[in-house]
Amino acid sequence: MIFYKTPEEIEYIRESCLLVSKSLALAGSLLKPGAKGKDIDAKCEELIRDNDAIPGFKGYNGFPATLCVSPNEGVVHGIPTEREFQDGDIVSIDCGVFKNGFYGDAAYTFAIGEIEAETLELLSVTKTSLYKGIEAARVGNRIGDIGYAVQQYAEKVHGYGVVRELVGHGIGQNLHEEPQVPNYGRRGRGPVLKSGLVIAIEPMVNLGTKDVRQSDDGWTIISKDRKPSAHYEHTVALLDDKTEILSNHSYLEEAIKNNVELMEIPLKS
Repeated sequence: MIFYKTPEEIEYIRESCLLVSKSLALAGSLLKPGAKGKDIDAKCEELIRDNDAIPGFKGYNGFPATLCVSPNEGVVHGIPTEREFQDGDIVSIDCGVFKNGFYGDAAYTFAIGEIEAETLELLSVTKTSLYKGIEAARVGNRIGDIGYAVQQYAEKVHGYGVVRELVGHGIGQNLHEEPQVPNYGRRGRGPVLKSGLVIAIEPMVNLGTKDVRQSDDGWTIISKDRKPSAHYEHTVALLDDKTEILSNHSYLEEAIKNNVELMEIPLKS
C-alpha cells in the first residue's frame, strides 16, 4: 500500500531530512586522511540525539551504526570501522533520522583529497543522474519514468553500471515504504505518481559492472569487480504543481568547500 502524505506530514519529513542533511554536512567536514568512519559515526549520532531525534538506521534490522559508510568499491550499507581514510578515497555516506514520528533519508559520495579523473567523472555523472530522476518525478508520470531517466543518463549515455538489486523507496512513518523506486526501467510503466507521494530517489552507480555482492561483514554491498561506486540520494515530495526536494545537499557542499565542522549552521529549507 502507498501512503500519501498530508502537507503537515510532509513538513515533519522535511524537518527530519534537514537534520539528515546537517549530519551529512558534519560527516563531510570531518572526512580527511586519517579520519575514521567509527569516529565520524559517533559525532553524527551525538548531533542527531542533541536535536531530539533518533538515528534512523541504528538497530534497523540489526544494523549497528548511525551512518552507512561505504568507501571506494562499497555501494551501500557499509559499517563504520576503525580503518583510516586515505587521500584518494571516495566515501559514500547514507544517513537516516527519525523525528516527530517521521523519517528522513539522504546520501552523498565524498572525495578525499585528489582522486582519479575517471572516479571524479563517476561522481559527477551519478550526482547528475539523481537530478535527472528528480526531474522525472512529477505528478502524472510513472515510477518507470524515474528509473528510465537515471538509467538513460548513467548507463546508456556514460556506460556505467546501474545497480539493480538496490532501489529507492517511499518514506514516511516507516523508513522503507511502497513504492519501490528502481534506478532503471521503462517509461510509462509502474504506479502513477500522485500528489502527496514522498519518495527517496537514490542512484547507485558503478564505474564498471552493474553486478554487486555482499562482503564478509554481512552488510556491506560492494561492486563485484571492486571498481569504485557512487551513491547520491534525496527525499522528495510530489505536489500538484511541483516536486520539492526535502533534503538539502548545500550543507555538505559548504562543508566540502570550507573544510570546517558545521555544528552551528541553523537548519533551513
